[in-house]
Amino acid sequence: MNGNKRIGLVVQERDRRLLRELGHVRVIDREQAKVLGGFSSTTRVNTRLLALTRVGLLKRFFLGTRAGGAKALYSLSPKGAKFIGVPDRGPQRRNDTALVGDLFVEHQLAVNDIYCAFKTESLPGVAFRRWVAFFEPIAQGVRLIPDGYVEFETPSGIFGAFLEVDLGSESLKVWKDKVKTYLTYAVSGTFEKQFGLTRFRVLVVAHSERRMQSIRRVVGETTDKIFWFQNFESIERDGLLAPRWLRPRGEYRLPLIKELP
Repeated sequence: MNGNKRIGLVVQERDRRLLRELGHVRVIDREQAKVLGGFSSTTRVNTRLLALTRVGLLKRFFLGTRAGGAKALYSLSPKGAKFIGVPDRGPQRRNDTALVGDLFVEHQLAVNDIYCAFKTESLPGVAFRRWVAFFEPIAQGVRLIPDGYVEFETPSGIFGAFLEVDLGSESLKVWKDKVKTYLTYAVSGTFEKQFGLTRFRVLVVAHSERRMQSIRRVVGETTDKIFWFQNFESIERDGLLAPRWLRPRGEYRLPLIKELP
């Protein structure tokens, strides 16, 4: 309680949840804040974001939109990071500045959209279990930093998958190296020691169908295992858990997770 008085705001449990989530996702927009903070009202989330910004727990930025406007983004301030006991990993920009051509922010927002979808979409018998964010290589000697890792409780056991979001900024040569690294990691036994599961998938979500197919061809030249592919347009239209996923080879669309019959 003394900490709340010091910052001039009664920090509610929902606020703490949002601040803790920001320790993982680094930067969010309003809609992501609604999901991650558990807000059902746009007015309520706007009010809390403004209050948390005014007392210095959040920093606010503005990002241009395709429609020509600007939307507000939020990250932990140094004070906010200290308040919840995490490193300050948000954009190192001054408060209320405009972010122009910031690939880091655009990529993180895209990753967050997938994370929010994982948390909100549902299937009978399937439940979101946990999300892991990475800020350094996944294991010693492994030059790989996934965009995230998700687990679900399913009728057949725990489903675990790494996420790779591609906005077109990486060369296909980078993808060739990434495929080899994931395959080496898969057979090394390190994953089981780290996560307690025997196998994983790699979910690749690209910014367009064309880009997704380009990555599929590169992956398919090396393996037909562990990798699953989708694109943002399809996810926005049909949902993340819809039977729209592709494997490295073949054109049959599959569900990511099988639901109860």
